Amino acid sequence: MTNLLAMGAFALTMSISPGPVNMITLAAGLHHGPRSAFPFVLGSTIGFTSLLLAVGLAANLLFGFGDGWQRVMGAAGALVIVYFGIKIATAPSGLDEAKPSLPRFWQGAVLQWINPKAWAACLAAVSLFQLAGDLPRLGVFTVLYFVLCLIGVGSWALAGRSMRRVLSRPAAMRVFNLAVGSTLIVLAGGLSLEMLR
Repeated sequence: MTNLLAMGAFALTMSISPGPVNMITLAAGLHHGPRSAFPFVLGSTIGFTSLLLAVGLAANLLFGFGDGWQRVMGAAGALVIVYFGIKIATAPSGLDEAKPSLPRFWQGAVLQWINPKAWAACLAAVSLFQLAGDLPRLGVFTVLYFVLCLIGVGSWALAGRSMRRVLSRPAAMRVFNLAVGSTLIVLAGGLSLEMLR
């Protein structure tokens, strides 16, 4: 039971903490509403938990490859995150003007597979909770993570919607778009540096 609580705390903390997926979800919730953002939230949740499952099943093989593959994935992920950051930062400043494009289900799923934060979380979880080769334990953790990830990432879409009234002025929206877009670009840079160490 204690281990299950630790797994849950890890999953919720990692899911709800700021990161590229959550920043994109926040912007999607603000500009399109939580219901429209849900496919991206679901895609990112499925993408993450399928990555977690794959890492847990292939952990011994992955650790044997060294860290070169992580650098390649990190660079690809950073480029995608920067792309989203630029799109959000340059979005129109009025809520009723053209909105940044709504991120799709498949984008959420694919983004997790090239997101350095997701890889780091999966590798940490597999080693921390000794999930490699333990299918029942890996299965329980994956299901638990799915539920908590859906809640954690989804809360950012709700937060975006709740900010709508505050950001009704174009100047406030411009600051928000620049802040979220810049945060994504800085996160991409920081995650890239982490992967290069």
